[in-house]
Amino acid sequence: MKLSQGRAVEAKATIMYRDVEIAKAVLEAIGPDNCQAPEGIEIEAYLNGSDLNLEICCTKGLGSFITTLDDLFACISAAEKSILSL
Repeated sequence: MKLSQGRAVEAKATIMYRDVEIAKAVLEAIGPDNCQAPEGIEIEAYLNGSDLNLEICCTKGLGSFITTLDDLFACISAAEKSILSL
């Protein structure tokens, strides 16, 4: 992560899916949100097989970090509901 200059809050998470196609679909669904992260927040999302890996770094304080995590997981949840209902 690039933002680790100064004080930063960071997290890594892995979400394991039953197959790579579901993981790819979720990654594609959240991709546009990651590109538009505000200054001071960096989100990296990538696949390792059928695992979706997330790395989040925030230099804007704990409140912004928690809000970012909440938004990201809400987007993932919405994508999962949409994909898995097909």
